[in-house]
Amino acid sequence: MLKYPPLSGTLLVTAATLAGCSQEPPATEPQSSSVQPEQTQQTPVAQVQLSNALSRAVSDEPYFVSFDEFGLTRQDALDSELGATVNGTPVATQLIDRDGDGQKDGLLTLVNLPSAGTIELVIDRGLASQAPEVAKRTQAEISHKVGGEWQPHSDENREGQHEYVGGEFENVESLTPPEEHSDHSYYIRYEGPGIESDLVGYRVYLDWRNGFDIFGKKTHDMVLQNVGEDGYDSYHEPADWGMDILKVGDSLGVGGYGYWDGEHVHRVSEVDGWDARILDNGDLYSSFSIHYKDWQVADTTVDLTAQLSMTAGSRLVHVDLELSDELDNLTTGIVKHPGTELIEGEVDITGKAYTYVASWGKQSLSGEDDYLGMALLFRKSDREGQTEDEHNYVTVLDAAGEDVDYYFLAVWQHELDGITTREAFVEYLEGEAERLTLAPRERLTTAHSQEQKNPPADAEAALNWSKRLADSELERKTMRYHVDGWDTNRERPPKFEYDIIGLLPMAYDELNEVAPAERYAKVLPHVTGSFIGEEGEIARYKMTNFSVDNVKPGVGVLRLWEQTGEERFKLAADQLREHLHKHPRTSGGAFWHKERYPWQVWLDGVYMAMPYLAHYALLFEEGEQQHESWAEVVKEFEITREELRDPETGLYYHAWDEKKQQDWADPETGLSEHFWGRGFGWLTMATVDVLDFIPEEETELRQPIIDMIQEIAVDLQKYQDPTGTWWQIMDQPDAPGNYRESSATAMFAYFYAKAIRMGYLDDSFLPVAQKAYDGLINEFVTVHEDGKISMTNICLVAGLGFGRDGSYHYYMSEPVWENDPKGTGPFILAGIEMHRLLQGK
Repeated sequence: MLKYPPLSGTLLVTAATLAGCSQEPPATEPQSSSVQPEQTQQTPVAQVQLSNALSRAVSDEPYFVSFDEFGLTRQDALDSELGATVNGTPVATQLIDRDGDGQKDGLLTLVNLPSAGTIELVIDRGLASQAPEVAKRTQAEISHKVGGEWQPHSDENREGQHEYVGGEFENVESLTPPEEHSDHSYYIRYEGPGIESDLVGYRVYLDWRNGFDIFGKKTHDMVLQNVGEDGYDSYHEPADWGMDILKVGDSLGVGGYGYWDGEHVHRVSEVDGWDARILDNGDLYSSFSIHYKDWQVADTTVDLTAQLSMTAGSRLVHVDLELSDELDNLTTGIVKHPGTELIEGEVDITGKAYTYVASWGKQSLSGEDDYLGMALLFRKSDREGQTEDEHNYVTVLDAAGEDVDYYFLAVWQHELDGITTREAFVEYLEGEAERLTLAPRERLTTAHSQEQKNPPADAEAALNWSKRLADSELERKTMRYHVDGWDTNRERPPKFEYDIIGLLPMAYDELNEVAPAERYAKVLPHVTGSFIGEEGEIARYKMTNFSVDNVKPGVGVLRLWEQTGEERFKLAADQLREHLHKHPRTSGGAFWHKERYPWQVWLDGVYMAMPYLAHYALLFEEGEQQHESWAEVVKEFEITREELRDPETGLYYHAWDEKKQQDWADPETGLSEHFWGRGFGWLTMATVDVLDFIPEEETELRQPIIDMIQEIAVDLQKYQDPTGTWWQIMDQPDAPGNYRESSATAMFAYFYAKAIRMGYLDDSFLPVAQKAYDGLINEFVTVHEDGKISMTNICLVAGLGFGRDGSYHYYMSEPVWENDPKGTGPFILAGIEMHRLLQGK
């Protein structure tokens, strides 16, 4: 399985062998050659501060950490009797198989988080024996008959089919149904695998129908092990435990999957076989998988693997679908019963935020007046469209990268404390969508990671951390960003993007200057160079979009021209310069962020275009034209300072709308509401980078930027956290959901280190730079068992407009990621600059 539920602490690592590397080995050693402190028995495997991002208490919040994040091998973890305490009290834990490969890969526990509160979680060896006894709260199981025999079906309407006669049901860990099996063959108890929590149960038909059914429960006890022992009919009648409450018919049921042909849903029916496997059957978490072999659909044949999982205290089933090949129009849905209505959640939200579709009405088999609600929850960006056919409310999914995930759930009025009204159902769904979107904030410290950090970092250590992350990302995904490759985090073929084609390859090129190695030297031509054709044409770039983000890769194009002299790079660079000539501007002359964002200046955009413009002018322009280009660069900074700087704090707002028309803009000032850390980080990097290309004799042009650097340096340190880091929303460290953000911290560390090294700041700022860099390493680096490292707590993206209203809630709703190029690029650069600075001292 390629995707995981959005539980805090999840780590996903994919390895790819990088051929043709230089003889120099990757940097995988600890950062310092000094003697390392011995790990004592008093040092726990991991310590976690887990903070609730919601302004309401939550119970049974699942929290997962992988063995790899602990720095443990699987066998070491299995032998260690890992357990946990919360605020000093032992809690129940479970080792689970999160990725569905048949082996345990991490530890899960459930925690209760107070409103906007924080708990302290300790994970250590030997604590499993101290865990309290808890009731079994989840179950996944499948049973089939043994000891009988297959005979021709006794139902005359099922001519040619078979039924299993005699024998007894046996619970098994895996099942591949024989050829004789079909629907109503009396071979599999309740006709497929089942899964339940203490709130609700579900079953999947393991045959051509592939329908998803609901067991409504009137008890918190586990019931699936007894359901259907006396035949198919019994669970359709009311019992003390509950009953089957959904008429699936010819539909997908609740949350089933199939293919949308534009008019109808095709269930996963035409297959060469099914393999069902129980992955986990634990007290806190259970899961199973179904592998559909050779699904014939839409004139193609693909394999489909589904993993379904539940955690205790939740109605939600997480569904993770993985295809062997791309298939458009993969779909999920909810049965469309007469008299029901489709309820749709909010769509004016960011792409990675969760929303829902739901069905509500008197549609339960328990009684004609009984209410049943069903829902799908998914990231907004994972839905291609919403439609319906005769049997289903249909959600068409975007299976980018051959996989997609979502949730389904059901609520029944006869549950214990059941939901009985439409209003209560919608309130519940809104809460679940918010809970999935605003995951708890995690501050993870492991003994394995900390023993390798040893602050303060010296010049050698800083360079080594940059090399280690660069090497780790080379194995994970960097070389996939070429024009025919894959943008892992955006889940699409790469475009001429500012981060993967501009910033990150530039960072590798810079690293190659201080630590020459073939593996670093290859990145810029392999990635950025692959977008430039023989005539200078730029793949997946359109000038008339007039996006300053598309100019940033030009810094790599200019470097390639300097290194090779190839005319194609000069021709491509000329296109980007012409782009800036034609780019729309504010009345004062500042570049719009994009044509689709008219009259707007964003902090991000200053970094995306100005270093390129300054560098191009240095290489290819002369005289008055050159001077005018540099003057235009300086004007961009001056307008940004004049319009976006807050005189009270010295911080810079994320964006400014000159026309004051955007929903996020203050009607009087045109400013956005908040000080976003990485936005300010982009600006600070731009200030020190453009001066590389404006000669020292241009003193009048350089001085306003140097003044700006010195002003920022004084103001910025006021908001530095005691850890040396900075917060996502810079002036609200105590607000619910706010978190120490790593990409901004890396950018600020780079800013201080480079400004000091270049003489723009005096040495009195050296302690600020050292504290920032040490904070970056101490707070945001995880060292894995295999020696690779990860950069954590990266805000995946933040923008304004089109579902992004600039509110505090918006900035909290964007995902917190690891190893995103918007963070890893600045991390590599920060280590290089600290190396240069400290080496010079």
